[in-house]
Amino acid sequence: MSNKPTKLSRRTVLTTTGVAATTGLAGCSGGSDDSDGSGDGGDGGANELELLHAWSSGDGNAAIAALIEGFQEEHPDVEFAEEPVDGAARSNLDQVVLNKLQANDPPSTFQLWPGKNLAKFDGAYEDIEDDVWTDDLKENYLAGPQEQAQYNGSYVSVPLNIHRINNLFYNTAVLDEAGVDPTSLSSASDVVSACETIAAETDAVPFAHQTSGTWSTVQLWETILLGQAGIDGYESFINGNGDAEQVQTALESVVELSEYYPSDSSSITFTEANTMVMDGDAAFIHQGDWAAGAYSNEDGFNYGEDWGQVTYPGTSGSYLLNMDSFPYMANNPSPEATRQFLSYCGTAEGQVLFNAEKGSIPPRSDADVSALNQFQQDQYEDFNAADNQPPSVEHGLAVSPAVKTNISDAFSSFLENYDAAATADALTGAFN
Repeated sequence: MSNKPTKLSRRTVLTTTGVAATTGLAGCSGGSDDSDGSGDGGDGGANELELLHAWSSGDGNAAIAALIEGFQEEHPDVEFAEEPVDGAARSNLDQVVLNKLQANDPPSTFQLWPGKNLAKFDGAYEDIEDDVWTDDLKENYLAGPQEQAQYNGSYVSVPLNIHRINNLFYNTAVLDEAGVDPTSLSSASDVVSACETIAAETDAVPFAHQTSGTWSTVQLWETILLGQAGIDGYESFINGNGDAEQVQTALESVVELSEYYPSDSSSITFTEANTMVMDGDAAFIHQGDWAAGAYSNEDGFNYGEDWGQVTYPGTSGSYLLNMDSFPYMANNPSPEATRQFLSYCGTAEGQVLFNAEKGSIPPRSDADVSALNQFQQDQYEDFNAADNQPPSVEHGLAVSPAVKTNISDAFSSFLENYDAAATADALTGAFN
């Protein structure tokens, strides 16, 4: 990456002011007492790595355990002060990190969606290009994930996995009954037409979708925008120069699909909507690849037989992504151990161990994914073949936290009135 801005200083700390809520966390180590600010943490904590994350249960908890176990086989001298932080949408984790940074007691690293999300802790990172982001990583991370690992032109984080956003999942039996071939769909309007056919030919809900929260609809809209406006139009929007007509057209497509949602979409959860597909009560669902995790755990509901997935019609060639990453914090309490851990997170071995449990895929393009299930292998093949890997709006990789808040507010209103024109104005104005 040439002509990049000046790197962050080697010891830059958070300058955020204000009173943070008091939040405790078991297993947290103390901050650095080094008078020279080197962050070596003293003899007592240099090899104790404080890792904060929100994977308190399920596949995430199994995934982080597998990653740590693999790392410690290579680095048995490193101990972990590791405790999950519960909380919806990671807000509790963000608050814990903020509290610690304001107390000049940064963690070694923590789970963070990268990209523009990194702005939440502006000034808290240290550049790791020289000792973590080696030529090996640069050669084997595709452009999209590699860009998301940087903040202000400096490599500060290591993406560990990729969740794809532009998936259209389906129940095979329902589509067969309706006579719909999902591979024949090539546009967002084709999805609407397929839903019309399903409604006429079956008793199933055509499009399982929840509207009790905004996040599923933001994901759906950004996917349709990507398909209709193309990568150039999508990137123009996330850069604050979106075409209002393109934004409104995508919203109108969402309105058309809403005619085929469950009648109780405003009161059900994503899990309930996804279960409708598994039970044969719904035909389609648009979701991130985590939807497939439930399918894999359902006996007698097999990939390629009972359910399938296609790239959302219109978005072929794009791999719309969300990722988890671990940043390197300045004034680090365990600098060498943290660099070792982040380097391991960047290896194919570590990523396969993690993603085999998490249901996502490695961001490295050279990983041996034979240990992953067939759905993951197919997703990985699509990832490596993709023309581009744009970041997700809903998950904050593509837009700043303030803009993301404005977008969520716009969709809260949209779900009340489905006014595409007014919402388009709010979305294009979200960057002001």
